[in-house]
Amino acid sequence: MKKMPKILYIVFGAILILIVAVLAVDIFADHALKLGIETAATKTLNVGVSVADVDLAILAGKLGLNNLLINNPPGYQHDRLLELKDARIGVNVKSLLSDTVNIREIKLDGVNLVLEQKGITGNNLQDIIKAIPRGEPKAEAEAKKPGKKLHIDNLEITDVTVNAKLLPTPGKSDTVTLKLKPIRMTDLGSDNKLDTAELSGRILLAIATGVAEQGAGLLPDDVIGPLKSELQKITELSKTLLKESEKVFKEGEDLGKDVVERAKDVGEGIKEIGEGFKGLLKPKKQEEK
Repeated sequence: MKKMPKILYIVFGAILILIVAVLAVDIFADHALKLGIETAATKTLNVGVSVADVDLAILAGKLGLNNLLINNPPGYQHDRLLELKDARIGVNVKSLLSDTVNIREIKLDGVNLVLEQKGITGNNLQDIIKAIPRGEPKAEAEAKKPGKKLHIDNLEITDVTVNAKLLPTPGKSDTVTLKLKPIRMTDLGSDNKLDTAELSGRILLAIATGVAEQGAGLLPDDVIGPLKSELQKITELSKTLLKESEKVFKEGEDLGKDVVERAKDVGEGIKEIGEGFKGLLKPKKQEEK
């Protein structure tokens, strides 16, 4: 029996090392991404967020999530506010190396939301929405290190079931089930301000808006009313921030125009000085003539 050539040992060894390296990268990348999602969402929603499994295929530009859980704030009977069964994300691979990651689509399927009422005008969804950051002091914002931004072409949330746990009322069921229509959003992050943390907040706000709109007439006014009021505050804040941004842009534009006008004045002054120098430098023969 002939011995295997040395070159084949080298080739097989290289292939084995490559396979191990790919598996290691895959395992560590999945773990890092799982931790990043949990940390960002927890920070934004101010409640515990966990993901059972993350499957990242870097070369294919695909990401899968299974069983994402959002906990309830303290003081509620149920442990969970929301459970997401399945998420599929398609990413432009080349953009992973840039400052802005371009996500072609996000599909969230199978959302179970437990809307639990507490007191006459309070519920768990409303409490979490109140805690979502709505802008921060300028000093804190400037102190943050720049991170990856997201741009999402299409985001779709389907199969959303809301189980509303209401205060006991004689002769009525204390649970109302509501199925939301599919939620679709496009061109998210076009302002270059969207990151993973803010995305988690926007998704929850979109679901809360669906509950407020489609739950009217099915859920009690003491549930829908405060929820709509909280969402309205966020809408008004967004409008205020937009106006402030437009004002800053306008002031910058006016400042730019002023600089241009001043530059023109300086230019005219330089031109006049130049003409004066020309007069001083004329040959005496020309002056005698």
